[in-house]
Amino acid sequence: MFEEAQLYAPVTDGPDGAQVHLADDHPGANDPDYRRRRNEIAQAALSWEPGQPLPTVDYTDEEHAIWATVSRELRAKHETYAIRAFLEGKEALALPEDHVPQLQEVSDRLSSLTGFRLHPAAGLVPLDVFYGSLADRVFHSTQYLRHGSTPLYTPEPDILHEIVGHGNLLASPEVAEVKRLAGEAARRCETEAGLQFVADVFWFTIEFGVMHEHGELRCYGAGLLSSYGEIEEFRGAEIRPLDFHEMGTFDYDITHYQPVLFACDGMSELTERVGGFFAEFTDETPARLAAGAKVA
Repeated sequence: MFEEAQLYAPVTDGPDGAQVHLADDHPGANDPDYRRRRNEIAQAALSWEPGQPLPTVDYTDEEHAIWATVSRELRAKHETYAIRAFLEGKEALALPEDHVPQLQEVSDRLSSLTGFRLHPAAGLVPLDVFYGSLADRVFHSTQYLRHGSTPLYTPEPDILHEIVGHGNLLASPEVAEVKRLAGEAARRCETEAGLQFVADVFWFTIEFGVMHEHGELRCYGAGLLSSYGEIEEFRGAEIRPLDFHEMGTFDYDITHYQPVLFACDGMSELTERVGGFFAEFTDETPARLAAGAKVA
């Protein structure tokens, strides 16, 4: 089951400003400059109010180099492994590969393509806010980068994951609509269990979804598309057909490559079946699916 809080370092806001609490094994845990940098970027996000221009971050040469390294390494992998809609969205969004873009410029471009906008996130966004905001075509994005000692690895979502993974997907009208429907599903939930079910199906589709396309298994999940390592390994996972009951109740470990993935049979199954699932989801859906699974 998906525990979103495990993905993000906790952030507190006190008399001394924002404090990002990195785990002891985080690559930047013992780097005071990195910790100070994370606090600064988190503070800008916490201080932001809707209606204001998005926070501008004066990225360092090292941060631009991290962005350039990951963008360069992922370019060929996307051509080999990504679905057509992602590649088309990537071309339309036209992210720079030599420097970190500002959130405002990416948001403006997305808005013109699919109506989605970006809001800054200091770290963890509550489940109901994060998913519910998708109904309003709002995606919450972090602005910090991973530690420079491990440019091709991050233990938590950073701006590379949010923008290279999710941003390029949000530039695809087809995928953006599925995300919006997921947001509407979250908004309808009146129970934590229902919201968690939506989050878990989202995990196995929008975060780690794969698709049979033109006779090949390709990926559309943002977690795969932004991971230098896992994008090379997903075809070795156990691939199962879509099963919403199983996806919503599967016990999985977010700290390792996913050993089981669920595949759509082409874009139509993503838009019609996954989109339809989110469009019709209510708090009663998990029980109905469980009853159907017992009968089967």
